[in-house]
Amino acid sequence: MTKNKKIWITGASSGIGKAAAKKFADNGWLVAVSARREKILKEMSLHDNIYSFPLDVTKEEEVKKTFNLIIEKFKDLDLCLFSSGTYDPKLEKGINIQQNKFVMETNYFGVLHCLKAVEKYFKDKKNGHISIVSSIAAYRGLPNSSGYGPSKAALTNLAESLFFDFKKFNVRISLISPGFIKTPLTEKNDFEMPFIKSTEYAAEKIYSSLVKSKSFETHFPIQLTLILKFLRILPYKFYLAMVDKLIKR
Repeated sequence: MTKNKKIWITGASSGIGKAAAKKFADNGWLVAVSARREKILKEMSLHDNIYSFPLDVTKEEEVKKTFNLIIEKFKDLDLCLFSSGTYDPKLEKGINIQQNKFVMETNYFGVLHCLKAVEKYFKDKKNGHISIVSSIAAYRGLPNSSGYGPSKAALTNLAESLFFDFKKFNVRISLISPGFIKTPLTEKNDFEMPFIKSTEYAAEKIYSSLVKSKSFETHFPIQLTLILKFLRILPYKFYLAMVDKLIKR
């Protein structure tokens, strides 16, 4: 296993993670896929370039052991795509402490566990790339998002912070900020999702960015993200009034 480039993808049993795994594998990468749903991972590993490493990212020691198994198998690793996440809009219409803790444990601390597991490896190697999947929900506070939005905002801030820390070791940190993508998670939404795209679209954007670009953030679809980036810079007075007006329609 020395000729192909190698990637570890978490949250790979569905949605963006699963589509990205197929995209990289189809392009000749050796892909280590991790998620809790072992059966789906085994089905994915029928692809010659995909290897299954079941994992619950909320368990720190399990993450460390899984990473060691991947290195033992691949001998080397070029890129990590940490995309594990969860979301339940019905439980976020109010403040649900138990749900918010679960979301933060998965979306934020799950990624943090993975980052900690690979930190020494990449810093010692003085090369490599780690990409974190956040969301445009991280840009500003949105209605009915007391758990998901804050967890993604924490991830975006984390990626920005780690960019400087890892750059000293010649390790690239990047951020993925998707808009609405057709996944099992977005199927739970009971509102219209503008410019919603397929997981294949997301995988193409991610692959192109991580392999062919040096940009820190990849955001898509551009029709939606540019609007939200504009809202991001508005003073609170205008932003809050605008969103309040929109949700009353």
